[in-house]
Amino acid sequence: MKLFLLLLLLALMGCATEQVQRTEQQPNVDFRAYKTYNFMDVTARNAAALPSPGNGIETLKQAIGREMERRGYQLAASPDLLVNIGVVTQDKVQTRETDLHDAPIYLGQRNYHWQSQDVVVGRYEEGTATVEIVDAARQELIWQGSVKSILSPKADKLAKQIDATVAALFEKYPVLPTQ
Repeated sequence: MKLFLLLLLLALMGCATEQVQRTEQQPNVDFRAYKTYNFMDVTARNAAALPSPGNGIETLKQAIGREMERRGYQLAASPDLLVNIGVVTQDKVQTRETDLHDAPIYLGQRNYHWQSQDVVVGRYEEGTATVEIVDAARQELIWQGSVKSILSPKADKLAKQIDATVAALFEKYPVLPTQ
């Protein structure tokens, strides 16, 4: 029974959806007035996060680029908007608390004492990505959003996860996708 519950919990954890943590935008900004975008250099801030170049920062940049282009922005060398990306990953430990059913049976000991304890049942990696949109001419932050998700260790699933996470974040962006 415990093995079943553990497997169910791990399966649910693997299907866990992204969580948009927050979004903020500067008031009175006409986001439709901007036509072009490009990315700021992200290597300094994110050197240790998502280390594999094909599935980490580059995949995140591609997903953000698709969302920006869905909203009518075009990639340009001298852009109206700069996109800044920050990524933090953390190794997490999943535990459960033992109960009396886990206690060993002792016979003949008067001073026996047992107490519950946390037992490690799984390890996973959690990532938080922050996307900042900056007015390039004024060098002012005009929109910011962050999203958190449990990261898949499999490269193909991670790429799909990044796409879904960025799409969920950009649902909060003030410009709707163009049709």
